[in-house]
Amino acid sequence: MRTEDTLVPSSHDVPLDPARLSGDALAAVTIIVVTRESAHCLPALNTLLSHCPNVIVSDNGSADGTAASARRLWPHAIVLDHGRNLGFGAANNRALARVQTPFAFLLNPDCEIDGPGLEALLATAAAMPQAAVLAPQLVSASGKPEINYRFPQTWWAPRGPGASGPTCVGFVCGAAMLLRMASFREVGFFDEQFFLYYEDDDLCLRLFNAKQNIVVVPAVQAIHHSRGSVRGASPWRHEYARGFHHAQSKLQFATKYRSREEAQRLRRWLLVTTTLGLPLRAIVFSPKLLARMFGRWRGLIGWRARG
Repeated sequence: MRTEDTLVPSSHDVPLDPARLSGDALAAVTIIVVTRESAHCLPALNTLLSHCPNVIVSDNGSADGTAASARRLWPHAIVLDHGRNLGFGAANNRALARVQTPFAFLLNPDCEIDGPGLEALLATAAAMPQAAVLAPQLVSASGKPEINYRFPQTWWAPRGPGASGPTCVGFVCGAAMLLRMASFREVGFFDEQFFLYYEDDDLCLRLFNAKQNIVVVPAVQAIHHSRGSVRGASPWRHEYARGFHHAQSKLQFATKYRSREEAQRLRRWLLVTTTLGLPLRAIVFSPKLLARMFGRWRGLIGWRARG
């Protein structure tokens, strides 16, 4: 852990006594869940959210009754029904603006963590007051660990063994993140230029550059049903959108942290490889992968640098 930075106490920075966590830890955190056609995910979240006094569901224009289901399951929750898809970062920002607790826990609808796991993250936060973000180890439904943490990709590619204890890193996946609210006064939250994908890369890199600590806690696990948060009547359309926004955000990230010229070079390279790959996907005919690759191609074709 870095020790040169200190936090100024505020209403968002109430000290937690690790000895008292078993009794009232969950009162110190607001759970934020951003949804989009996610009604099928809500029952699995009920074990945690029904016992958490502070819950915000930020719904991005779901047509499957997600917002209504959330109100029915959790009458104590704040449900923000935006009526349209604001994007992942923007929907989180709207919810974070409502937080009155020292901590916020961002949880994807396709992630599951129990109360003791969240309390363990809060206990680690109490023991590490310089940690701005703490994250669990994401695992698949079969228990296989995912690579959900690393150093910034602008520094070097992931390598070496996994963490065996709480470890400072440069990035954690936005699917499950405990945020110490006081640490974000100067850094801010999500950059809404990233509609979907790379918003967590951007946030973590800004924290890293500001010498804020990002900690992975491998003893705490969260089950991640990857790509399972969105379901609806048009699965191909969702896959198309994934490909489109991933391509756009990848180039936006390159523009922001490298240069427009390098982003344009990356765009040309990705256009070549994606164009060559589309016929192969058509031959193999995986509808979801074909829709995602076509979305990627359209995202590359239509990209314009912003900011």
